[in-house]
Formats: sequence, structure tokens, C-alpha cells
Amino acid sequence: MAIKSWLIYLATLTTLSFFILIMYLKKVYIFEEKAKVHLLPREVVCPDTIPLTLNMSQPTGIVSRIYFLETSDRTSPTFQAMCAVESAARAHPEVKVTVLMKGLSGHSMQEKNFGISLLSCFPNIDFSPLNFKKLFNNTPLSTWFSKVENQWALSDYPTLSDACRLAILWKEGGIYLDTDFIILKNLKNITNAMGMQSLYTLNGAFLTFQPQHKFIELCMKDFVGKYNYWFYGHQGPQLLTRVFKKWCSIRRLRDKKSCRGVNVLSKEAFYPVDWQEWRKYFQVIEPTELEKLLKDSYGVHLWNKKSQGILPEVGSFLEQLQDKHCPTTNKLMKLYL
Repeated sequence: MAIKSWLIYLATLTTLSFFILIMYLKKVYIFEEKAKVHLLPREVVCPDTIPLTLNMSQPTGIVSRIYFLETSDRTSPTFQAMCAVESAARAHPEVKVTVLMKGLSGHSMQEKNFGISLLSCFPNIDFSPLNFKKLFNNTPLSTWFSKVENQWALSDYPTLSDACRLAILWKEGGIYLDTDFIILKNLKNITNAMGMQSLYTLNGAFLTFQPQHKFIELCMKDFVGKYNYWFYGHQGPQLLTRVFKKWCSIRRLRDKKSCRGVNVLSKEAFYPVDWQEWRKYFQVIEPTELEKLLKDSYGVHLWNKKSQGILPEVGSFLEQLQDKHCPTTNKLMKLYL
């Protein structure tokens, strides 16, 4: 009995030490991010390379709006997030690009920072507060949120992001994008679709659906009915995968790429580089080879959990994409980092 008690004590101590380490690392990361932000000017003069007016002469298709999310209290976008938003805005001069941020409310809406100041120079980019309760109201996610609202140990920022993107698309329709994308082409001709991450998994870093779509409604119901915070990706890629299989009555993703009005795009469309090979982004590559690699791609997902904080060298995969698709952010990033 004494040995059993001692083992339980050691297990508890190890678990506690692990969580203390995680919290410490999070605090260090947040401190370092804030330190970088404080080195940047609060406002910028809009560069001449930014278009001054919206181009409404092009047909907009069904794309009503493009959405990005920041579910933490952060109000200063990272350079990678700035690049993602800029690339989407440049590829869609006829579409509004909205960045929803939880930290923007009341007084903070009046405060200036480098990222918001620069991106606001684009006439088709705007920033709005993200109110969880208002967003989830009148959706199948409202009951789930009422339970976790006062028990944040049962949720986290990625899980909130998974829920928010579903609610936004169900209510408003349009395109949702993660902030670790670089968009290469206009997406207006893609509808009711998502991308394949691998042979076995779909990914929700890119989603586009019409409002009130039944597939998104089923995703929200699955989110609530099979909620499991402890398994990474259970509310994200795994949710989309199991709902699509049920939607199409299939056992394997390769059995169908389209059914009942919902489409799955090939891996090359948005995830041309596997997450296990994320270091490729920082390797030097010939422009012709890069163009060949991305000929079937609409965007490139950068797997930020792996690649964040690493600066690309000149001529690398990532540097070439940044230079071409988010040149304004790229120029200032090289100036300040």
C-alpha cells in the first residue's frame, strides 16, 4: 500500500510539474511576443504600393466576405498573420476581408498598433470585435459555449477557433482562412468546399460555404454531441473528416471527392507541403521549380505550430512567396526583424 501511495504521489508530482512547465513556456512566449511588438511603431504611413480603391468591376461570384480569426486577447497581428491577410486582400480586391479579434472591444478599438494600422491601409480590409456569446447565439453551439464559458479548463484558443469558424460560415457564409496561410489565387469560383490534408484527413484551415448550409449545421451538432477537448484535432480536422464520411455514406475519403453539393479539393490545392516536411519552407528553391510545385495550388498552409518564429533566408520557398504575395508586409518585416 505504501508503494502504491508513493507511485500515485510521483505521478501527481510529474503531472503538476508538466503543467507548470507548459504555463511557464506560454508566459515566456507571450512575453517575447510583446517585447517584439513594443519595438514597432504604433502607426505607419500607407505605402504607395497599396491600392487606394476597391476594384468592384470584377464579378464577385458567391464570395461575400473572407474571414480571419484571433480568439485570444491579442490585438497586434504577427507578421505571419499580416502576410496572410494581405495576400487574401490582394488576391480578392473585389471582396471585403474581415479580421475578427476577441481583444477588440470598447477602448481597445481606439488604440493603434503597427499591424492594424498597416492592414487598414487596404480598402478591402477591416477589423471587428469577436463576441463569442453573440456569435454562438441561435446556433447549435450555444449550449456548448454556455457550459465552457466559465470553465476554460475545458477549452482553449484552437478549440474556440474551430467553433467560431463553423458559426461564422453558417450565419454569414463566405470563406474562412487560418492566419498561417499565404493565398496565391482568387478563390471566388470555389464553393461549399474544404481541402484534403492527407489521404485520411480533411483540414478546416480553409473552408468556404454558403450560409445556412446543412453540412456546417451537422458539423456544429457533431461538435457539441461528440465534444472531447482532450484529443487534439477532435473538434477540427477529425470532425470534418467524420462528418464528410457520414454525409457521403463512405468509409474512406478516397471513395468520393464530391457528393450532395460538398466538395473536397486535392491536397495540392492548399496543403502542398506536408506538416512533417515544414522545413521545406526555409530551403532555397529555384523560382521555376517553385512555380511547378505550386501550379495546382490556391494557397499554401505554413503549419505555424512548427514554423513560427523562424526567419526565411533570401531565395527560400517562404521568402519568395512572401515577396510576391504579401510584399508590403514582407518589406516591413525585413526592416524590423
